[in-house]
Amino acid sequence: MTLRDTVPASDDPAELIAVGCRILAFQGLAEDILGHISLRDADAPDALHVRCRGPRERGLLFTERADVHRVALREPASGLPDGLKAPNELPIHQEVLKARPDVRAVVHVHPPSVVAADLGGLALRPIVGAYNIPAMRMALGGIPVYPRGVLVTRPELGKEVADVLGDRPACVLRGHGIVATGKTVQQAVVRALNLDALAKITLAAHAHGTPPVLPDEDVAELPDLGDGFNDEMVWRANAAKLAHAGLGL
Repeated sequence: MTLRDTVPASDDPAELIAVGCRILAFQGLAEDILGHISLRDADAPDALHVRCRGPRERGLLFTERADVHRVALREPASGLPDGLKAPNELPIHQEVLKARPDVRAVVHVHPPSVVAADLGGLALRPIVGAYNIPAMRMALGGIPVYPRGVLVTRPELGKEVADVLGDRPACVLRGHGIVATGKTVQQAVVRALNLDALAKITLAAHAHGTPPVLPDEDVAELPDLGDGFNDEMVWRANAAKLAHAGLGL
């Protein structure tokens, strides 16, 4: 398996979502069968592509293109091939995409580090700098927390999540996981990875005391290196890890 075999060379939603799911699982953010990614349909604003489950389910690490299907944005999923089912928490994707016209992709996964930090009362603050600039910027702007540890299976619950998320790139679901958004699948996946990285550092640092937040003068020194560096290159690096492990599509 080569890097070319693993990194989507097109804008095919099924391929992007499948690789994204594999990356998240390989990095430990999606255990077993839990989690999903969606992408707004580029040609039909009232539809989205989402990772579904079927009788041959093997978990996110082994997501295939055939696991990704198109469903309506504003209705319960219907018309899927026999045996396949949209995620129970499809309302997360539907309600966030309805509320956020700027968002095209939504990730929902269960990273243990984020759940543990939040349950331990540790807010994800901007304690790192050049170690992970995008994570610092997410924390600097605030990472909201949805306080209910429920399965988001109804539109009204999905709307609650979307309301808590607001205009932020990501939020924590207490006792549950995270929602991360993006203009692309790549951006949403990398934001989820960055949130996980910040949570791991937060847990490790608090084992030795309460770390200070980054001072303003250091924040001012840190540039925004752009989507090409922050998202695309990180995506490609993680896709290369899949290829090296023999887990490419």
